[in-house]
Amino acid sequence: MPETPALSVRNLRVEFPTRRGTLVAVDDVSFDIAPGEVLGIVGESGAGKSLTGTAIIGLLEPPGRVAGGEIVLNGQRIDNLPREAMRHIRGKRIGMVFQDPLTSLNPLYRVGEQIIETIRAHLPMSEREARARAIELLIEVGIQGAERRIDGYPHEFSGGMRQRVVLALALCAEPDLIIADEPTTALDVSIQAQIIQLLKRLCQERGTAVMLITHDMGVIAETANRVAVMYAGRIAEIGPVREVIKSAHHPYTRGLMGSIPSIEGTNDRLTQIPGSMPRLTAIPKGCAFNPRCPHAFDRCRRERPDLMPVDHSLAACWLVAPQSAEARS
Repeated sequence: MPETPALSVRNLRVEFPTRRGTLVAVDDVSFDIAPGEVLGIVGESGAGKSLTGTAIIGLLEPPGRVAGGEIVLNGQRIDNLPREAMRHIRGKRIGMVFQDPLTSLNPLYRVGEQIIETIRAHLPMSEREARARAIELLIEVGIQGAERRIDGYPHEFSGGMRQRVVLALALCAEPDLIIADEPTTALDVSIQAQIIQLLKRLCQERGTAVMLITHDMGVIAETANRVAVMYAGRIAEIGPVREVIKSAHHPYTRGLMGSIPSIEGTNDRLTQIPGSMPRLTAIPKGCAFNPRCPHAFDRCRRERPDLMPVDHSLAACWLVAPQSAEARS
């Protein structure tokens, strides 16, 4: 029997009602993440990456709402749970790591107090047991002198160390899934590499599924098993990370890959994608990428493509449709 996905998202739709009508920010997004797998979600700002993560953990800001689809965590549907039930799932079964650790840490409390409180909220442990567990977690995420540092305040830690504390917080209750939203953006390159390696190791050792949201393809290449490329609220391409990087099928993905500098210096010029992501109020008919696409033809401007299989990936592009050659001729 195939393994049950740690997370299964089916036809997710996120809407924002406004006076001028309803804006669709995430449109018909589907993917699975297996236990122990890292799925990277990449795309430009405004593509819907963070909103997808926020919808999964039930923290959409009103008037935003999940208007369609299903979110299933280890066989249990969670998108229709009452607020209180969802609050228990956050922290216990879903851990969260955000871009700025200071949004997750209260500056008025020692880091140990915050970790111990989280542990005791989700696991039946005494104060002493929770403190011992907190020290173990700090050691596991690479904080030296954890027995002493546990009584420090967030401002006494560097940015990289604070992010390690947040990772320890996310791991407190041994969650099924960690959602990491731009976890390395605010850190310098050497610390980024350490956090990436730590995330990979913890994922492999614990069998935790990770949804890694970023705009940095370098981070995706180093960390993820598979990657989903988002554009204008939809998945443009999804597949094994090596295949997508080496032989992308969607023109937008190829543009993203062409914009990454090569260490060998084989590219004389970096690729530039003309134009910008459409506003939610002005998403064009057909494929949302067609105004920026050098390969667009009539069908691209009329019909919106769904994800179609190509090699080991899926791409939402008429260029990979079996009849695309005839359609363009």
